[in-house]
Amino acid sequence: MSCVLTTVCSGFEQRFAEFAFEPGFAAAVDQHVAEIRARLGASSSGLEPPAPDRSALADYALGFTDALVETGWREPVAYDYAVCRLTALSWLVRRHRLVAPRG
Repeated sequence: MSCVLTTVCSGFEQRFAEFAFEPGFAAAVDQHVAEIRARLGASSSGLEPPAPDRSALADYALGFTDALVETGWREPVAYDYAVCRLTALSWLVRRHRLVAPRG
């Protein structure tokens, strides 16, 4: 199941570089991270929220990517809701080392 997380990361972690010159994108991804944490019950009032459950995150990512395939979504050059959500998923995976980095 972690292969879906690896696939999402390989497709969207390169977008992290855009945070430096796209503050609106960085803020949107931050909001998506918070929403994903809340949806998976991984939110916390502490300074450092706990890592989301890898299996639950993978299930969520699989459902989200399946829905994108069903709707015929294509990644835009800029960013949209799906790009923000997929980048947020990638950020959570990398932040909490939920899968080994590629390379």
